[in-house]
Amino acid sequence: MDSAGRIGAWWRRWVRPGGRPAEADAAAERARRLGTLLDAARAGFPVAPAAHAVDFRCSCERVGCPAPAQHPLSFAWKTQATTDPDQIARWLSRDPDANAITPTGRVHDVLDVPAEAGRLALDRLAEAGVAAGPVASVGQDRWLFFTTTRSPLDEDEWWTSELDTLPEDDQVDHPGLRWHTRGSYVLLPPSRLVDGADAGWIRSPDEPLPDPVRLLDVLTDACAAVGAPALGEQWMIR
Repeated sequence: MDSAGRIGAWWRRWVRPGGRPAEADAAAERARRLGTLLDAARAGFPVAPAAHAVDFRCSCERVGCPAPAQHPLSFAWKTQATTDPDQIARWLSRDPDANAITPTGRVHDVLDVPAEAGRLALDRLAEAGVAAGPVASVGQDRWLFFTTTRSPLDEDEWWTSELDTLPEDDQVDHPGLRWHTRGSYVLLPPSRLVDGADAGWIRSPDEPLPDPVRLLDVLTDACAAVGAPALGEQWMIR
């Protein structure tokens, strides 16, 4: 069965003849969320389930959760992440409100910037005729620019950057541009934050992934223009 058939089957599980309008609305929302995740999976983005918002708090119920509704459900998220549409549909069938993350450093990296800098950079890239690739927003605060990954198959060729960001890093230390690559992840649309805001696509996930270095100077300059410079005045290899 193709993804359209799976969505239809999932829809029928939730919609019953004579069901109340509210139930139909909830079913339509669940089908829409599944469709959005399957679009990302078809584009090659591995997906893993994440915690979600419950009454303005995180579903993990951890006291003082440092990333409410923005972290994986399992510590095994690196191996759990998949593009298998059947597995993704099963996850959402069990937990329809679950958010989703995608690991970086495999298929793609993510250059993560303040929303104001993202809007400015997207305009500048369009003016220069440079394709930005897939772009997502996370609430009102951050924009995610998906790029090809610089993570090589050969461990000896791996290099790090002062902009590299890991999930456990304190985001206060990275107010400007963050580079998510090997060992990191980002929230994936259509996730919902505890303040009610959503993660959504600005540019489709099936857009070709650009080289991160082509975007880096534009994004760094945009961060500086809005007063949110990247860590250090210039990105550098360490």
